[in-house]
Amino acid sequence: MSHRKFSAPRHGHLGFMPKKRSKRHRGKCKSFPKDDPKKPVHLTAFLGYKAGMTHIVREVNRPGSKVNKKEIVEAVTVIETPPMVVVGVTGYIETPRGLRTIGTIWAEHLSEECRRRFYKNWYHSKKKAFTKYAKKWQDDDGRKVIERDFNKLIKYCKVIRVLCHTQMKLMNQRQKKAHLMEIQVNGGTIADKVNWAKEHLEKQVPVSSVFMQDEMLDVIGVTKGKGFKGVVSRWHVKKLPRKTHKGLRKVACIGAWHPARVGFGVPRAGQKGYHHRTEVNKKVYRVGAGIHTKDGKVVKNNASTEYDITEKSITPMGGFPHYGEVRNDFLMLKGCVMGPKKRVLTLRKSLMVHTKRVATEEIKLKFIDTSSKFGHGRFQTKEEKKAFMGPLKKDKEVAA
Repeated sequence: MSHRKFSAPRHGHLGFMPKKRSKRHRGKCKSFPKDDPKKPVHLTAFLGYKAGMTHIVREVNRPGSKVNKKEIVEAVTVIETPPMVVVGVTGYIETPRGLRTIGTIWAEHLSEECRRRFYKNWYHSKKKAFTKYAKKWQDDDGRKVIERDFNKLIKYCKVIRVLCHTQMKLMNQRQKKAHLMEIQVNGGTIADKVNWAKEHLEKQVPVSSVFMQDEMLDVIGVTKGKGFKGVVSRWHVKKLPRKTHKGLRKVACIGAWHPARVGFGVPRAGQKGYHHRTEVNKKVYRVGAGIHTKDGKVVKNNASTEYDITEKSITPMGGFPHYGEVRNDFLMLKGCVMGPKKRVLTLRKSLMVHTKRVATEEIKLKFIDTSSKFGHGRFQTKEEKKAFMGPLKKDKEVAA
């Protein structure tokens, strides 16, 4: 192996340059799946919040494989996805230089959490956003203008996208400002898309109407920030020998005398983490319903399975560390996703048609772990812990 390429390859991928802090906190969909008019009208993306990780046990259904019909343990990520609210419609026309917006139509009523998005300082503002626009909906002339705008979208547009925002009030987060996103509507004719958007204005769209179990999706977000780092941590270059003068966590030679400048591909110290990334092909293991009431009873058992019929919710004992409880609808994805807890993530339908066996495999969960993630969790539920521990001192004091 005489080639430098094999014996001492370069460190770090130049495709991810420049390694600087992301401009945006919320992951941006730079492309949407290809539209198919034969399919029914549907959304192509959704927003969720990373809650944490746990593990599951399932039986593999892969004939010919060594693990076929055997139980395996896999790591999964839980992403809380409260229903999103549709608050606007925007249309795009095709030009020689790409897509261009032709106009945006907003709903009559925008919630406070949505209007907060248009201000840097809500507390000191006059809170007048969309007050004049909303009056359009109230008189006949204004309604005619809005109707004309809808017809213009149907007549000229090639792409229809809806403006949706998350509901922070349903979450157990400190932030009150909603995340607003443009989501492409696919399926049906342009008229069908516009009518769908018109009907859904100010209405909630649940995650179960966008994604299904066993589907493959893409996760777009910003990675966990690590701050200013040296070359060994940032580029994973080799440390120099122990006796090196003036430090050893360095690059020994940063280039030749000529060209008399430092090349762009030479590892240097700087920002690590908080980069915008897209991870493709994450399999959905479960689309879980949140805590809800059915026939006058509160239903919490969204972590039970056909084999494990214990009534338990997806939130582990003591809550997800640095997050808390998951009370809303959630998605369970195989493996890990970028970002810290509470980070907003964009979940997008896959851009490709999946034919591989791993992608099309039907997933049947046998067990979902809900033991404490803060230490060595031994118990799945509070009842199990109480049955094992017996009456504790604090229980006797309450009884007395």
